[in-house]
Amino acid sequence: MTRTWILPILLVLCGSLVSTGLLFSGSPGEAAAFLPVFVLLAGVNSPLVFPRSMGALEAQRRSAADGRPVVFWRPGCKYCIRMRIRLGRNARRLYWVNIWRDPAAAAAVRAANNGNETVPTVVVAGRPHTNPDPAWVREQLA
Repeated sequence: MTRTWILPILLVLCGSLVSTGLLFSGSPGEAAAFLPVFVLLAGVNSPLVFPRSMGALEAQRRSAADGRPVVFWRPGCKYCIRMRIRLGRNARRLYWVNIWRDPAAAAAVRAANNGNETVPTVVVAGRPHTNPDPAWVREQLA
């Protein structure tokens, strides 16, 4: 769990250091502008942006029952963030599985991607799709 928060914490700490340096150098306006930018970057790279993750087995069971796609992701992945943002509210209809929290999910992603943990990997009707276009994923929900 702590691994998922390393990048967001580092971003907040770096932003704080940069803002403090700017504040002491006599630029309070720049300091006030930099800190929110770093906090926003930390938020986007944190697990908070994504819907609540579940285990791979539970997600696959639910997907088999209702046909909704399963998205394997990991925190800090810019392609996962892009997919989450471009899906908007539709993202909540997908089953999200964090591969850093679930060893079975990481194994499923490696099996689908020739041993690589390439994310996002979206499983639709039992077939994996590596880094698909978010518009295509949205169509799979219809």
